Amino acid sequence: MMKIFYGVQGTGNGHLARSRVMAKELKAAGIETQFLFTGRAADKYFDMDVFGDYQIRTGLTFNTSKGKLNYCKTAIEAKVSTFLNDVKMLDLSDYDLIITDFEPVSAWAARRQKKSVLGLGNQYAYNFNIPRKGSDPIADLIMKYFAPANKSIGMHWHHFGQPIVPPIVEALESKAIVKNKIVVYLPFEDVVDVERFLAPFENFEFHVSCAVPMTSKHSHIIYHAMNADTFFPELYTCEGIISNAGFAMTSEALQLGKKILVKPLHAQVEQTSNAAALQQLGYAHVMNELDAETVQHWLHDNHAVHITYPNTAKFLTKWIQDGMPEIDMDFIEAIWSHVDILHLER
Repeated sequence: MMKIFYGVQGTGNGHLARSRVMAKELKAAGIETQFLFTGRAADKYFDMDVFGDYQIRTGLTFNTSKGKLNYCKTAIEAKVSTFLNDVKMLDLSDYDLIITDFEPVSAWAARRQKKSVLGLGNQYAYNFNIPRKGSDPIADLIMKYFAPANKSIGMHWHHFGQPIVPPIVEALESKAIVKNKIVVYLPFEDVVDVERFLAPFENFEFHVSCAVPMTSKHSHIIYHAMNADTFFPELYTCEGIISNAGFAMTSEALQLGKKILVKPLHAQVEQTSNAAALQQLGYAHVMNELDAETVQHWLHDNHAVHITYPNTAKFLTKWIQDGMPEIDMDFIEAIWSHVDILHLER
């Protein structure tokens, strides 16, 4: 039986969402998989049953404040000695393959032990010529060295003529839409700023995901603690979503045919580049600040894009079982041929 060690960056929920889909496909294929999660406290993970007896380490994470990535605080707060010790102590000798979803402990431990590392995720798409915005020397170094892999599969909402694959996303089906119902997922923003921003739009009902249960003084703003049991029922029935420009969340919204407004995390090159790609493709509106004029326009725009993605995780699991042969454009085109794009006017 093939044995895989699978490291997942736990800072954002997107990495976990993608890995849940992969976990199901790997199990169905009879592949024994040990998962490792880093980047958040153990009690902050949720909906983890699919990962079995998983491991947790401290890893490395990013400091954000008021919608912006702070490089200085990230460096100051990084537990470097703990990270180096975790890399040194992680024994990967029993595994046939190491997979990293932009997770640094598994990637660097594998590199140290000269084990093959497969990188999976949106971040690895930036090895190719795709829309990119907000790049700087520090961001480039992070993308290259944070979780290095000697082989990688990049994912994006469009192939851009490059050897990258569609998103790994759960097969989701939208329910009957509630008019003027909007889901808000802005975890990097101050919740007080978000409520003040949404307060004037009283003709709309905003369902805001938050880290801990809260109560709004405005009847049209409703808070929900962030977990799958509360988030997805709201997402299924909403008309649109206001979120950051994270890859997984936006992929789920596109698969459900929701209209989308994104506010990328400042100084985070993946998010600023994702926003540029969404705008170029015509898949979403973009605001760089909590801008009332932009949201007013978006709230009254009835256009949405519904994209049906294939089971990319199943394609990749079969590819792994086949020994990970060199990716060619025939393989890429075969996957993208299952993508269906529909523009909606509601």
